[in-house]
Amino acid sequence: MRLLLKLFPAVILLALLSCGGNKEKTNNDKLPADSLPAGITALTKKIEADPHNAELYNQRAQAYLETKDPGKALSDVNKAIEIDAKNSAYFRTLSDIYFSMGKAQKCREALSKALTINDEDTEALLKLAELDFYFKEYEKCFEDLDRALKIDEMLPRAFFIKGMAYREMGDTAKAVQNLQIAVEKDQQYYDAYMQLGLIFSTKHNALAADYFKNALNIRPKSVEAYYGLGMFFQSVGEYNKAIESYTTILKIDPKYKYAHFNLGYIHLVYLKVYDAAIKYFTDAIIVDPNYAEAYYNRGYSYELRGDINNARADYIQAMKIKPNYTKAVDGMNRLDKISK
Repeated sequence: MRLLLKLFPAVILLALLSCGGNKEKTNNDKLPADSLPAGITALTKKIEADPHNAELYNQRAQAYLETKDPGKALSDVNKAIEIDAKNSAYFRTLSDIYFSMGKAQKCREALSKALTINDEDTEALLKLAELDFYFKEYEKCFEDLDRALKIDEMLPRAFFIKGMAYREMGDTAKAVQNLQIAVEKDQQYYDAYMQLGLIFSTKHNALAADYFKNALNIRPKSVEAYYGLGMFFQSVGEYNKAIESYTTILKIDPKYKYAHFNLGYIHLVYLKVYDAAIKYFTDAIIVDPNYAEAYYNRGYSYELRGDINNARADYIQAMKIKPNYTKAVDGMNRLDKISK
């Protein structure tokens, strides 16, 4: 269980718990060997040779969780706990499984059990803090983090979670302070660099670019880091650099629709090169035929170019996808006035 970060246009979403339960079977029926990942197959052979080894079951549970099979993961970790109920690590694995299934209370109970076994289990404390963070129980979150840091003051993830909590609470200064401590303690902390980039980007501060570039030094093909960099350059009017960032994204992932869209937006709004804007919005629509905003903006590009028929067709399509889409309705009204 970790804070899972995914970058969308101008937004970082913290996706911690999925909605609802999981309906997968909890048995551990064997699949054909050739349909299993190599790691699981290898662990299964080891378990067959040593069926009372709790750690092997725990490792296979983690492997099943990685392959999004929480049912089999749950069966394996329960077997590990049955063999050795005094290992806190197995209850951490159990918490991860419940976490993936959206069972927050059971996740918390498993972490509490881990800490009952080992009250200095910093990993369990960090996981508990993340759970508190998700439910906006910030005071409890800080208590868990401070408890972990008393055990080990060199925990960059503790400072990262603190930074995220302060950011959610609206205290940007403390958020930056803690995120900077996180990267001081771990100079390869990609997520912390990304968050610092986003914070400074909202302030139109040039440090944003430095932090995104630090993230790219760690993950040279990170689409989200290039996107954050492009958004920053776009926000401060450095359009050529923004174009360069979005173009780089499309070399990495030609189907990243937001890069196509933003290239269109720059050419439409700032550069006023409508033919190029139309091309980029068309590319976004090819990637996502239900991209209402791309249809609207392509329609607006057509309108500004004087191509009323194509503009109308795009506004209509945008409204089919997104009923009562205000901008598309306004666009139709403008075209109706022109046609009179």
